Formats: sequence, C-alpha cells, structure tokens
Amino acid sequence: MLASDKKKNKLFYYWLLTTFLLVFMMIVVGGLTRLTNSGLSITEWELFKGIFPPLNPDTWNKYFSFYKDIPQYKLVNSGMTLEDFKVIFYWEYFHRILGRIIGLFFLIPLIYFFLKSHIDKKHLLTCFKIFILILLQGFVGWYMVKSGLVNNISVSHYRLSIHLTIAFFIMTILFWTLLNIKNNKLTVFFKNNRANYVFYFLIFLLFLQIVIGAFVSGLDAGRIYQTWPSMNYSYFPNDVVINSMRDLFDFNNHGLIQFYHRNIAYLILVYVFYAGYFIYKNNLRNLYKPFFLVSFFLLLQIFLGIITLLSGLNIYLASSHQICSLLLILSVINLYYNYVN
Repeated sequence: MLASDKKKNKLFYYWLLTTFLLVFMMIVVGGLTRLTNSGLSITEWELFKGIFPPLNPDTWNKYFSFYKDIPQYKLVNSGMTLEDFKVIFYWEYFHRILGRIIGLFFLIPLIYFFLKSHIDKKHLLTCFKIFILILLQGFVGWYMVKSGLVNNISVSHYRLSIHLTIAFFIMTILFWTLLNIKNNKLTVFFKNNRANYVFYFLIFLLFLQIVIGAFVSGLDAGRIYQTWPSMNYSYFPNDVVINSMRDLFDFNNHGLIQFYHRNIAYLILVYVFYAGYFIYKNNLRNLYKPFFLVSFFLLLQIFLGIITLLSGLNIYLASSHQICSLLLILSVINLYYNYVN
C-alpha cells in the first residue's frame, strides 16, 4: 500500500511538472502570437469545431473572408494574400490548441487523483484552484480577442495584461506546488512575518512590471523612443504633458507607458541589491545560490530589454526578453521558497 501511494505521488508530481512545462510553452507561444500580430486571425470562439485547422481551399477562404471584415485587415493588412494569412492563422491556431490540450490534460488526471488516490487534500485543493484559473484564462483570452474585432486594429492592452497576468499566476502556483511536493512540505505562500515582506515587495514589483510590459506590448509602445538610456534626448519623454495627477495615470499614452516600464526595471534592480544586502546581513547562506540566479536573470532581462529596443523590436530578441521574464519570476519564487524553508 505504501509503495502504491509512493508511486501515485510520483505520478502526481510528474503530471504537475508536465502541466507546468505546457503552461510555460503556452506563454512563449502566446508572446510570439502577439509579436507576429496573429491574435485576431481567428475571429470566432470555436471551442469545439476549431479543433482541426482548415483542410481545403473553401474553408481557408471562409476564414480569410471573416478576417477581411475586421479593422485590422482593412486598415493594416489590406494587401495580405491567403498565404500570408495562413502564417498568422497558424500562430493563433496553435495557441488555442495548446490551451485546449492544457485544459484536458489537467482536468482528466485531476478527476482521477481526486477519486482514486491518496494525494494530500491541500495539494488537490490547490489543483482545483489552478483548474478554475485555466477556465478563467480561456474566457479572458476570448474576451481579449473580441476587443480587436470591431473598432480597433489590435486587442485591448488592458485585457492583454489580465490574460498574461493570469498565465503567470497559473505558472507560479504550479511551481510553488512542485517545490512543496519535491521537498515533501506543505509550505503556504503567505505568512504574516515582517521579514517576508522583503520578498513580497519584490514579487509585487515583478508582477507590476509584467502588467506594464503587457501594456507596452499591447500598445506597441516599444516602437517609439528606440534609444537608451535617454528617451531620444531626455530622461522623460518630451511628448508627454503632465498638467495634473490624472495625467500620470494615462495608461493609453505610449511614451508614458514605456517610461514606466524602463523605470520599474531600474527600481527592481535597486531593490534586488537591497534584498542581497538583507541576505548578506542576516547571513542567510542557503540563499546565496538562489540569489545568484535571480541576479543573473535580472541582468540578462535588462540587457535583453535594451537590445530589443535598440534593434527596432527584433522578434527573436523580443521573444527572448519575454522568456527571460518567466525565468526571472520563477527564480524569485525559488528564492523566497528557500527563505521560508
């Protein structure tokens, strides 16, 4: 019986690990779907009938005709050929298929583990929360796409930021659960300990940067002020006029959003130095290696952000920048986990 339970626990761990890798891949594919402006190529929800791609010319022409009816085609891609359309279609198609795979791959084993195994109830409760987030993510994804089908040539950057943030939540919860299972612990994330807030604030800053980064992506705000360290010839964008406090919260202003994205990165860099001082001062030797990983991914992320901007938003560099953001937040979660354990 004990051997059987151990085998099921191992299976449970590898199931979550595979889900984690699928979600990681999903975020990467989603980023590339946005970078290639492919997210509006499929204009219908198609929860079930969209499982297979178009298999004949008539179906391809039908999908293409739907795309021709939206503002993005009329105002931006009016010269697009069917072959060009197939490229952006497949990016969105694979993004949606991967979402379906994740949903089914998570749901079916979850039912099995709930009914047939002796997995700790706290882990199962976390898994049900993850599944709810996966369902919510699918709804938000379609809600985001709808925002670009009528009056806009791209999706709402607000909805894009919600979509991306939920994806990061799913990934980090999975990662925390995997760490617990691997270390045979049930460590909770939130503990009302004053010292923990050193790490909570860093995680908050990273998620704030994810939201602002989604704004940058959704607005294509990286296409202006492609210089560094100045924004053209000044620290503050010269096309932004601040007449009142309200103007500081104009999240539709491209220059202002890029300014925030840059400066939150600087703030995170300074704060990580402070976290390093906190670790050194308290002689937390078990955190030295995890902190080195955080420092490495942070410096790499900043470097990739700068050269992506200077390159005119090279798609490979931009994708690498997004991937590094995943590795950075995971390294910070790992740092905090080692601290509380």
